[in-house]
Amino acid sequence: METRAGAETTGAPAAAGVRTDWWAVPSRVRSRVEESLGSPVEHAATQAGGFSPGVAARVRLADGRRVFVKAVGPEPKPDTPGLHRAEAGITAALPVTAPVPSLLMALELDGWVVLVLEDVDGRTPAQPWRPDELRRVLAATTELSALLDPSPVEAPTLADRFGGRFRGWRLLAAAAAEGADDLARLDPWARRHLGRLVGREAGWSAAASGSALVHGDLRADNVLLTDDRVMVVDWPWASVGAPWFDVVAMGPSVIMQGAPDAMGSLDRHLHARGADAEDVTTVLIALAGCFLRQSVQPPPPGLPTLRGFQRAQGEAALDWVRERTGWRQPWGRGSSSPGPARRPPGARTDRGARPGPG
Repeated sequence: METRAGAETTGAPAAAGVRTDWWAVPSRVRSRVEESLGSPVEHAATQAGGFSPGVAARVRLADGRRVFVKAVGPEPKPDTPGLHRAEAGITAALPVTAPVPSLLMALELDGWVVLVLEDVDGRTPAQPWRPDELRRVLAATTELSALLDPSPVEAPTLADRFGGRFRGWRLLAAAAAEGADDLARLDPWARRHLGRLVGREAGWSAAASGSALVHGDLRADNVLLTDDRVMVVDWPWASVGAPWFDVVAMGPSVIMQGAPDAMGSLDRHLHARGADAEDVTTVLIALAGCFLRQSVQPPPPGLPTLRGFQRAQGEAALDWVRERTGWRQPWGRGSSSPGPARRPPGARTDRGARPGPG
């Protein structure tokens, strides 16, 4: 898989961990991989992008074949091998027609988990986003959800997968009530509307319910554009839920990285998909709280840029929440309840219109 980006760059934080070089993998593990592939590795080019401290390398074998190798050991992040195992199970079970690189091999040895996948000759979307490439990726999410709804794979629901994380506003409010956090780092708008945000966040799991298999971590660094396809890579967070979830989850990074009329493009796409506007806003509120709270936690081993990236995503998500809700007066000052979200341009407020693949 090629992760080469466009020539333009953006000032947004990079989605990048500290990669492990293929040649730093224990020789016993490398030898087992080469034996299983039937040819030694001649060249391995580490690929930037993505939050993993492991190997992500485009590999050329001595016999001329090309493959993509992901590998991780028990250090420095002990939970990453489990993510690779999950990705192997999901990827192997996806329909062959899905725009996902095929899993060629998976093996475990001495605490290391290695995935060998189809090599894709493609590139990540340009940064800032180009309108045509954003349209391609959004269209691909529609096609993917049509293919994967109902889910052809057994996977956790979004509520089970992210329930522990999508409690950011409630945790921040509790810390403030206990005097453990003055919330000074929060945007003043968020502090004024904290009660509303807490109230809406609590309903996110019902809002995100559904029967589609979703990627769960869609961003530019998990997309490869070829001449005729949009390939979606890195599936360890795959979950079952609303078919539009990936668009909402991707939205803050698109806004952060820059795209002409990013919020308008996302809102119009979600409306065209039949996504309920209130449900979208509720999920977006939970996502914003997750990013903002996670951003002030200690950085995980091997991922020094993660918290900065989450902070920028959280701020972008909050901007989108502010635009979608139109909240001006804090809950409790002349308002007895949070009330419905303001209708964003092109959005749908009919609660009877359930989300669909569109």
